[in-house]
Amino acid sequence: MENPTRIFDFIYYQQSHYPQDVAYIYRNEGKEALRYSTNEVVDLANKISRGLLRMGLRPGDMIGTVIAKNRPEWIALDLGMAQIGVVNVPVYPTIASSDYVYIFNEAKIKLCFVGDDAAGSVYKKVKKAQAEVASLATIYTFDKVDYAPHWSDIWQNETDTEGGQKEVERIKATVRPDDMATIIYTSGTTGQPKGVMLSHDNIVSNIMSVRHLIPMKAGDRGLSFLPLNHIFERTCSYAYMFIGAQVTFTGVDNLGGDEGDLKAVKPHFFTTVPRLLEKVYEKIYNKGLELKGIKRSLFFWALGLTDDYEYDKTYSGLDKIKRNIANKLIFSKWREALGGCVQGIIVGASPCPVKIARTFSAAGIPVREGYGMTETSPGIAISTFEKGRAKLGYVGPILDGVEVTIDPSDGNYKENEGEILCAGRNVMMGYYNKPEETAAVIKHKDGKRWMCTGDIGRVDDVNGVKMLKITDRKKELMKTSGGKYVAPAPIENKIRENFLVEQIMIVGDNQKFVSALIVPAQEALKDWCQENGIGWTHIQEVIGHDSVVKKYKELVNYYNPNFAKVEQIKEFRLVSDNWEPVKPDGSPGELTPTMKLKRRVLLEKYEGVIREIYG
Repeated sequence: MENPTRIFDFIYYQQSHYPQDVAYIYRNEGKEALRYSTNEVVDLANKISRGLLRMGLRPGDMIGTVIAKNRPEWIALDLGMAQIGVVNVPVYPTIASSDYVYIFNEAKIKLCFVGDDAAGSVYKKVKKAQAEVASLATIYTFDKVDYAPHWSDIWQNETDTEGGQKEVERIKATVRPDDMATIIYTSGTTGQPKGVMLSHDNIVSNIMSVRHLIPMKAGDRGLSFLPLNHIFERTCSYAYMFIGAQVTFTGVDNLGGDEGDLKAVKPHFFTTVPRLLEKVYEKIYNKGLELKGIKRSLFFWALGLTDDYEYDKTYSGLDKIKRNIANKLIFSKWREALGGCVQGIIVGASPCPVKIARTFSAAGIPVREGYGMTETSPGIAISTFEKGRAKLGYVGPILDGVEVTIDPSDGNYKENEGEILCAGRNVMMGYYNKPEETAAVIKHKDGKRWMCTGDIGRVDDVNGVKMLKITDRKKELMKTSGGKYVAPAPIENKIRENFLVEQIMIVGDNQKFVSALIVPAQEALKDWCQENGIGWTHIQEVIGHDSVVKKYKELVNYYNPNFAKVEQIKEFRLVSDNWEPVKPDGSPGELTPTMKLKRRVLLEKYEGVIREIYG
């Protein structure tokens, strides 16, 4: 078949060009649980389409999907819905039951499919919400349980397969590229979530822009663990499909260790968020601290060699010999911990600290950063693995088919900086049932629809390549009482590179000076305390110890010279709470599902601490 124009075309393209005997694998709790060939996925998608039509669903109807971790059934369901014009509304498993009520009522969800965790907590939240959602008729589960119907019920007892498939093919032929394919609700850092309407063409155009940038070929292995309800991983999943890659779905809890999925799958490529790589780095660093004698010296000698690394940099003479030794003795073990075959990792969803990208890439684990948003399907710019197409600190060249302009008109920005505006086929249709909110972020100029990203940045010429650099979030710019603007994100990203810092939030809006709330990295702090003769009792007690406070003061003072005087941290407080997307009791936490800070929530939570800082 020709190049895909609708998202369900990708599986048929794979079937025609790169049919895989094993296209999809599902690993559950460290074991392989399911596998599907390309033909089996096509067959399953068609069964789903026929079953949904028999149940009375029609083009334009909406179905909710909530999965605790990625699995092939979700892909087949997405394909089966899309080819009969039914809209998939995927929702995070970590949100509160009240958020399900809001989303399901706004979208008038008719059915919901749940892939649960071991405790059945996702189903329980959706079931609780169902009582307040008149449109939601049935909740199906991917796993067989005694308290809910199994998803296979929708195609069981089929009597007229041929006639049903003719109807599927008839509807499939009427689905246009500009038809809505999905509604993805943003994580809602402020206010109620907004439903981003994306057409087939929005998503397909973005895949066509990135397919050559992924260092994979047909039959290579991809690993998928970022939530498929997020447009970043979902778009990547269709790129894998287009390439003909074999994809293993799993969850983040089973990635590492000798029995983990990274070693079992040996992936060639995967996408991730910066926080996961930060945690991998912290584990590597902490293991280095546990070493003794010559082994410890070798570890930190090798780690020090990464400090001057840049993409495409080559070494010769003694420098080359040193790095060959470090590669054989130290870095090869890092690569082995990730399966030993990684040809590339793309990081998205939030800014990647330069130190993380530099250290892993120097160790032979190529890390590149991508930038985009749900409203742009998502890609706007991506650093690639080709020579000259990436620079540390930049999110990379603008994607083909995407336009970017820098708008300095609405703010007090540095020279050549402004809000990043994006135009192209990847820009969303709009927010569902929210014309005013849509109008607020879409600017019409020169016959184009420009998406106002809310991010601040600039485009620089880097060795003849135009590259985009993100400098902050427009809504997160702070203004001191002296009238000076401060961008918190670059400060936070830089200090979070330190292995003793788990999280940090810069504070100072309308205040005389900048301060910070710092969450220590507990394991790293434990090791430091042990080395310095400080007894470990509880994190709440330890953060008040004079020597610990002094250590973090030294840390802050070390980083302060990287920033302008007005941006430097004058005061800080250590806080003992872990900041998470969801609390142990299931209530929303201090981070969005994509690990961004909920600043308003944190300001309210630590109001007393902040008041103490500023007297």
